[in-house]
Amino acid sequence: MLNTIKKLLGLEPSANFKELREQGAVILDVRSAAEFNSGHIQGAVNIPLDKLGSNIKKIQGWNKPVITCCLSGTRSSMATSMLRKSNVDVYNGGGWATLHQRLK
Repeated sequence: MLNTIKKLLGLEPSANFKELREQGAVILDVRSAAEFNSGHIQGAVNIPLDKLGSNIKKIQGWNKPVITCCLSGTRSSMATSMLRKSNVDVYNGGGWATLHQRLK
């Protein structure tokens, strides 16, 4: 049941984020620059959700899986949906602090 709820929220219950990261996945933090500067996952790229649409080609050019994150998972879910529609291999990592723990 928990996995069903996670799927409805756009989370990736079966994704191994640590393994994805080790294989070169990019962490994409879609919070505002101010939020990002207050703390983030080392090596993460910050593209705020409201600027994501104008950066799709850049993200596609990475040719790597992308793990989205934000504060709580809401914006990362929206970003995941946008990127999937643009054929990006993307996983919703949810809140950045939780994702950070999963990557250890």
